[in-house]
Amino acid sequence: MTERIHGAVSADGTGIAGRVQGNGPALVLVHGAIGDGDIAWEAVLPHLTGRFTCYLPSTRGRGLSSDNPDHSPERLEQDVTAFVESIGEPVSLVGWSGSGEWVLGVAARSRSVAAVAAYEPAVVSVMRESDRSRTVAVLEKMGTAAAEGRLVDAARTFAPWICNDDEIAALEKTDFYERWAGRVPAMLRFLQADAAYEGPRSTDPEALGKVGVPVLLLRGEQTLLGDWFTDAAQHIARYVADASVRELPDVGHFAPLVAPVALAEALVSFFASVGVTGLTAR
Repeated sequence: MTERIHGAVSADGTGIAGRVQGNGPALVLVHGAIGDGDIAWEAVLPHLTGRFTCYLPSTRGRGLSSDNPDHSPERLEQDVTAFVESIGEPVSLVGWSGSGEWVLGVAARSRSVAAVAAYEPAVVSVMRESDRSRTVAVLEKMGTAAAEGRLVDAARTFAPWICNDDEIAALEKTDFYERWAGRVPAMLRFLQADAAYEGPRSTDPEALGKVGVPVLLLRGEQTLLGDWFTDAAQHIARYVADASVRELPDVGHFAPLVAPVALAEALVSFFASVGVTGLTAR
């Protein structure tokens, strides 16, 4: 399939870039806390590129993008905003996990977004204490492994925190850990900056109230951190005027990798239902 590179410049001058594949209305898919635009959505792409022009940006320090010491939530949202607005037409926007906050922020502030879908968006403020303590312990182990140069071990530490047993079994049959290990340093820089950040967030009630486009909040029925992602979806839906929540059966947090057909069908159905130009329901 013909591929090209699209680039933009973030608010602080950082170059943001991503590959582009497919034909149809513009669809921007944003990676989560781990991963980048090159690998996060590759399993889903074959099910979308016949209907969308798919843009796959990476935030700073990942994929084809340049780096910058500032990995705060505000800056990462600006990375996505700059990329979206540089396309020159209204886009459908998709986030996954950690990028849920970024894509909702872009939707609240930019007229370039027609609709948003977020798969298990993370809202740190609603995480319960039991999940929070476990998360801190996992990240400490990841940080130790990464500091010692054991990036594959760091990736293996991450997976059981958020992947159910079926997902881990599926990932073990692939080169997931080896390929995603190189993205661990950027993930840890983001999480460190995110933990230290004290400014307003795009998942605050006031910010969510400014989202004026349709939003679909997706979660997996078998996701390991079910309470957190359920609470997060309910929190977002409470304040976004046009939000709906849908559960995908028999999948977990890593559906984009291990259950791409189910996720792609949900995305196509949603964007067609809200009247995305040039797209019709199957």
